[in-house]
Amino acid sequence: MSSTQARGEPATETPRAQTVDMKLEVVVLPVSDVARAAEFYGRLGWRPDADIVTGDRRVLQFTPPGSPCSIIFATGVTPSAFGPAKFLHLVVSDIETAREELIRKGVEASEIFHDVAGGYNPFEIEARASGPDPTRRSYLSFVTFNDPEGNGWLLQEVTSRLPGRIDSNATSFASAPDLASALRRAEAAHGEHEKRTGQHDANWPDWYAAYMVAEQSGDQLPS
Repeated sequence: MSSTQARGEPATETPRAQTVDMKLEVVVLPVSDVARAAEFYGRLGWRPDADIVTGDRRVLQFTPPGSPCSIIFATGVTPSAFGPAKFLHLVVSDIETAREELIRKGVEASEIFHDVAGGYNPFEIEARASGPDPTRRSYLSFVTFNDPEGNGWLLQEVTSRLPGRIDSNATSFASAPDLASALRRAEAAHGEHEKRTGQHDANWPDWYAAYMVAEQSGDQLPS
């Protein structure tokens, strides 16, 4: 009770602040050559959302396939003195296929690597071991590449989300390839399930659905 509250008066509750969603939807990249950057991201197949010219200023926005977050670069927006951005994460469901696609498009991508200590450290070169994570754990396999301005991107393979990261009531897939990849993982896991039970599971559609929802939301996977 505060010193100014009269005895016998009911204590008043402090109004709780409302929570406002904060969705990261745009990252501004520092570039010195807008046309060169536009050619690079266009070649990657990223969706060109805007190309606005006002006087001497040109502003462009691109969005990676299936991403809710876009990048913007423009003349006069990010001074080169800031230096290039580093370790901008691009989450993929299949690191090997994603790297192969980059190579086909003329991008100098690194080899696939994981943390030599078995943890999460894609940042220090000396901590990298060749190849994907040995047991293909989610979040732990990486590939890096740079754009012509030196902005550094990091591909990160994510197949099963951390608990609470995704709403289990709002399962979604950004593209047909992502859905197909999830179905293949569910098929493989279901095969192991049938081996353990020793019998054919006629209710496999429900099992697949439960597995795919749990995998994306980070909940306990069915066995």
